[in-house]
Amino acid sequence: MMTACEWAGPEKIYIDYHNTEWGVPEYDSRALWEKLILDGFQAGLSWITILKKRDAFREAFEGFDPNIIAEWGEQDVQRLLGNAGIIRHRGKIEAAITNAKAWQRIEADIGFDKFMWNYVGGSPIQNKFEKQSDVPPKTELSEKVSKDLKKAGFKFCGPTIVYAWMEACGLVNDHLVGCPRHAVVAGMARVDPAKEA
Repeated sequence: MMTACEWAGPEKIYIDYHNTEWGVPEYDSRALWEKLILDGFQAGLSWITILKKRDAFREAFEGFDPNIIAEWGEQDVQRLLGNAGIIRHRGKIEAAITNAKAWQRIEADIGFDKFMWNYVGGSPIQNKFEKQSDVPPKTELSEKVSKDLKKAGFKFCGPTIVYAWMEACGLVNDHLVGCPRHAVVAGMARVDPAKEA
């Protein structure tokens, strides 16, 4: 059982998430947005709370289709506030709608995936942390990304949320070096052809 990253466990849902999903480079624009929204909902809570509610979130949020969510209004906010399967927080729900509109603008401009991956030159940052206490809660880069997202109209995207999201989506590989997933995830990275030339 791979649990070298100290946070992964003891519950099976957490271990499975660590062993199959966390840190895997995510290149799909919509999926990147979904994970950012979920990280925003996680603010002030534990990630396992979100994991356990993720299916209910996906159902309530129409599969996290930003083009649908961008059209939502107060009636939809009220509907979601009555849904016990998700985190019922007005500010976070309204932020998801605002963030869907912001995603649409970036997607139409250069693509949300390209916008995000440009911060790391198209290829994940491969960190080599040996213990969990070495892993920072935020970095200069996550502060810059957070600032730029806010400038683009996003909410609930502070530097700590952004860094957790960058780890989850594999823009940075923060599996500990002793974790069997570190090398596996590193091997999944796309290499920018321009860098190889």
